[in-house]
Amino acid sequence: MSILVFVFGIVLFIGLVIVHELGHFLVAKRNGVQAEEFGIFFPPAIYKRKTRKGWIFSINILPLGGFVKLKGEHDSDVQKGSFGAASLWAKTKIMIAGILMNLVTGIFLLMILSWLGMPQIIPNQYNVTNGSHISNQEVLVTYVLANSPASKIGLKPENQIIALGAPGRPQKVNSISDLQHLAKEFAGKKTEIIYKSNGNLTQKVVRLETKKVVAASLKTKNPKGYLGIAITSLTLRRYNIWSGPIEAVGLTWQVISLTFIGLGHALVGLGKLIAGLVTANTVARQHGQAIASSQVAGPVGIYFILKDGSALGYQYMLLIIAVISLTLAIMNILPIPALDGGRLWLMLISRSIGKPLTARSEEIINAIGMFVLLTLITLVTLVDIHRFF
Repeated sequence: MSILVFVFGIVLFIGLVIVHELGHFLVAKRNGVQAEEFGIFFPPAIYKRKTRKGWIFSINILPLGGFVKLKGEHDSDVQKGSFGAASLWAKTKIMIAGILMNLVTGIFLLMILSWLGMPQIIPNQYNVTNGSHISNQEVLVTYVLANSPASKIGLKPENQIIALGAPGRPQKVNSISDLQHLAKEFAGKKTEIIYKSNGNLTQKVVRLETKKVVAASLKTKNPKGYLGIAITSLTLRRYNIWSGPIEAVGLTWQVISLTFIGLGHALVGLGKLIAGLVTANTVARQHGQAIASSQVAGPVGIYFILKDGSALGYQYMLLIIAVISLTLAIMNILPIPALDGGRLWLMLISRSIGKPLTARSEEIINAIGMFVLLTLITLVTLVDIHRFF
């Protein structure tokens, strides 16, 4: 099941690229600008086909986004049907179309999730109390201590604890507090545990740690519990048809706010990293690198995020895709050269001072921006490889 959810997530992720570029493509056509190529991911190409309407569809090898190549993309181009010859308002609409498509897609996915079951993953996550109820709550294992009672019965991370108690009469576990209460009640006793692994139920009997052993361990650097696991609670909250859209918009605003906070932390970390490199301060460099890298993920990181999310179910996968869609919208509105926002702000600033950029100047600025962007992606990918491997 998790493999199907993972494939579903990959398809949806590619869909975000298509939706973004489709926004540029459709709005360009509506404003008389001709499209020359519609590309998924970045070149070099692994597949190309010319359509009957004259534009090229391509699938490329670098999974870093996508593109629509328009006729005469320089702001200074003047030939008919080119991007450069379009009005300033038309150019602005074309540039922000992809951003709006990702924003709308993110909100739409969150609205669907509010009806199917919205995962609660953010502390103090926005929710509409009226018109909602908890539809499902699971207690999952996140860590298993070696040589613990849990390890002896084969418990592993991502297993769901279903019930725990006296052999033959285990009690259902609905929350973390339920598990903690039952584990303490049966400390030092033979206990039956029912857990779910890969969709299959397993029943095992094991003797839990005693209260004396647990109390003694709390005074050491290696504390242990009665069962020897770390756990988390996964909660799905379902909304009615009217409160769902409100929940989606409210959560969108919360995600956007948290994303900007994360970007702020990443910039602070990057500043400390650079300062550490300049001053040869190893501690400052490592601290800055840790802060910056903890806030970002590259292609490898996204792969593992989707992979881990697939084990939690399709609702969590949809939530991950929705957050990625909103993040794409945010990143593309920022004044980063080579991305939509950078090109838009560059065009607006140059027009505001009455000196449109020449084709050569625009190419140089975007090339520098792309080089810096690819360098950052490479560095983040190396960090991700170190993190996950």
